Amino acid sequence: MRPDVVVVGGGMSGLAAGVALAEAGMSVLVLAKGAGSLQLAPGTIDLLGYGDGRVTDPLSAIAALAERDPGHPYALLGADAVADAARWLSARVTDGPLAPYRYVGNPEQNLLLPTAIGVPRPSALVPETMAAGDLRQGGRIVVVGFRGMKDFHPALIADNLTRATGGAVSARATQIDPPAALGGEPGTLRLARSLGRPGAAQALATRLASVGQDDEVLALPAVLSIGDPHGVWETLQRGAGRPVFEIPTLPPSVPGLRLFDTLRTLLRRAGGRLVTGSYVVGTKGSGDRVDAVRVHVSGGERTYPTRWVVLATGGVASGGLELDADWRMRETALGLDVAGVPAPGEPRFSSRYLDAHPLGPVGIRADRELRPLGADGARRWENVLVVGAALAGAEAWREKSGEGIALTSGHRAAQLILGAERDVPDRAAVPVAEPIS
Repeated sequence: MRPDVVVVGGGMSGLAAGVALAEAGMSVLVLAKGAGSLQLAPGTIDLLGYGDGRVTDPLSAIAALAERDPGHPYALLGADAVADAARWLSARVTDGPLAPYRYVGNPEQNLLLPTAIGVPRPSALVPETMAAGDLRQGGRIVVVGFRGMKDFHPALIADNLTRATGGAVSARATQIDPPAALGGEPGTLRLARSLGRPGAAQALATRLASVGQDDEVLALPAVLSIGDPHGVWETLQRGAGRPVFEIPTLPPSVPGLRLFDTLRTLLRRAGGRLVTGSYVVGTKGSGDRVDAVRVHVSGGERTYPTRWVVLATGGVASGGLELDADWRMRETALGLDVAGVPAPGEPRFSSRYLDAHPLGPVGIRADRELRPLGADGARRWENVLVVGAALAGAEAWREKSGEGIALTSGHRAAQLILGAERDVPDRAAVPVAEPIS
């Protein structure tokens, strides 16, 4: 196979780019070292949660951030691209393999949802199964846990929700026995799989009908099946006679798995390929173009000729950027220059965990067409685009902007490549390296 595009990385940014390109008719190969970050994430799309304070209108806040900080990834992408990407993802999930399961919300308004420890989290696009947990209007919540489940702590969540909302939300905790057919310890994935079995959701709904009072919303751990979340959620709401919503658990994340499965299925449905257990170790090329990528796979090393490369390997947490024993930072796949690294002798971390850290915004500098820039500010390669957490300039964990940057940059990279392909009068005339074994 000689792909038109090689996407390096199988997280949100890589899969968004891969799906958009494959659905437009390009031959796409996505290379991933492992499962990717989606399966650890809560499954929400946080465009921008915090600036000077909590953000209520992420699109307006992104436009202001882009003007204030020209080095931020959102300054390269723009608020319009964020809105386009959000609409695109919502449509793709709605048309995906889990339909009628869908995402709700919009980029002009953040919902406020409980996290796994009961802290309110601003999110713009969320699974329909979480939306009833929006804390902005207050109300009464019963946090329902399963006895023996170690990844979900109802009392902690309820207490923190009540405190964090100043009493606007009145939350309490209770526990019920796990489904009888579980057959083992009630872990997140085991519970999710058990609720996908015939009759299991209805049995749980009957049990929930006796929990709490009519004006209390029921909060459950995010285990409402992997393959039929909409059906299980509807069954529980009908049987319980009141709204039900999911709260994300500690990893692994069932909503994250659903989103990953959706994007992977859409990629394969469009003819794209996802190869896990592989990582890029170098390139072949000349001048300002990469002609092929060298990939380490289980059988040794393989080389894939390609016209385009999308780098979606992430930052330090995912191994896309690496800090060695001598405090030198490097980009591990293509050897790109890393920007924002503090000079020798300067502090790299702050003394307080939740403070801004000098090393936090490191990454690859890119221009507005997402092409990587060298240390001299010049474009390094014409046919390589950098997306997601590999981009320099953001502190996504503090801003709650990681999924938004990943989704938008991946989608934008696909649009830029498709636009460049349309500008070539005769695609067959474009030089392509011969296959290399």
